[in-house]
Amino acid sequence: MSRIIIKIITVYFLLIVNLISNPKVDVKTAILLDYDSNKIIYELEPDMSIYPASMTKIMTAIIVFDLLTDNKLSLDDKFIISEKAWRLSQSGYSSMFLMINDEVSVENLLKGIIVASGNDACIAIAEGIAGSEENFAEIMNEKASEIGMTNTNFANSSGINDPDNYSTVRDIAMMSKYLIKNHPEYYELFKETEFTWDRTGGDPISQGNRNPLLYKRVGVDGIKTGYLAVEKYSLASSMKRDQRRLIAVASGFQTKNERSNGSLRILSWGFRNTDTFQISKKNETVFPIKSWLGKKNNIKGTTKEDIYLTLKKKEARNLKVFLKYKGPIKAPISKDQEVANLEIFVKNDLVKKVPIYSSENVDKVNVFKSLFMSLNYLIWGDV
Repeated sequence: MSRIIIKIITVYFLLIVNLISNPKVDVKTAILLDYDSNKIIYELEPDMSIYPASMTKIMTAIIVFDLLTDNKLSLDDKFIISEKAWRLSQSGYSSMFLMINDEVSVENLLKGIIVASGNDACIAIAEGIAGSEENFAEIMNEKASEIGMTNTNFANSSGINDPDNYSTVRDIAMMSKYLIKNHPEYYELFKETEFTWDRTGGDPISQGNRNPLLYKRVGVDGIKTGYLAVEKYSLASSMKRDQRRLIAVASGFQTKNERSNGSLRILSWGFRNTDTFQISKKNETVFPIKSWLGKKNNIKGTTKEDIYLTLKKKEARNLKVFLKYKGPIKAPISKDQEVANLEIFVKNDLVKKVPIYSSENVDKVNVFKSLFMSLNYLIWGDV
């Protein structure tokens, strides 16, 4: 009595013209990632090994955020500033100008890392959490492995030049997405444009955020700049327009100005030339599926994850979504039982296949009603 049932889900899109094949940027390596679909929209040598410089600080922040989320650390906790951290603040590197033996809160150290790009603050955090920067680097590498950063190794907490401190723009994009997704409340720190620290034993110090795109008011809300003489200028950045977010990472810009303009060019190109569509919302979007011999004639099917698809704007009109299953589905049906598939096509190409699960239990009818329904089907061909 079962048959293949295919239901076409109609999707309407607005087409936009004047599309450009690739963003024009003078950079060694770059990647552009759609946050929701995880689609790589643009890439240029994305697995080239680079020195991440201060983009390393993204991972340092992640370690702190993880501990805060797990209640193993508090923003009010204070760490004593070591001579090593203090000396770094005196050596010409970017710094929040810590004083030796001072006690500084985790909150201020975090802002010193994220806003002022303070290398001294990184050491203070690393020593306060792990006892030494070497021990902290081990924690960073464990986290990198957990995230899936397969071409990264951290040798320090700040990104100061070290041949053993390396990564790729692909890994850094992955790391940036992890931070935004898992710590949205702390990610807000990355868009603060100024940090004023009323330090002990000196006048208050105010420093602006090093991320130049924050001042352009174009929707960029993070995440971190970088510079080393051997690597030149780099930037991990994220822009949000309406409900859509893109993450760009690029390294090897020759000047600060080109870093700012080039990164903005990549992000703007992504929004201008592509769209992301939500096909299904986890446990909420309902797909009606016919059932057989059950106490309900239809069951509610849902997906176990949010389903997004990123397409070039010119491809949007060729998007088709089919609900496909062999049915009607015979009762009893259990909640979370796989009952159908969503098949997503662009033109004639199957680009994604997603399982659909029953969101409810459906009991089988009693034997008499079952017999009646079977006879009805044989006579009228209807369930």
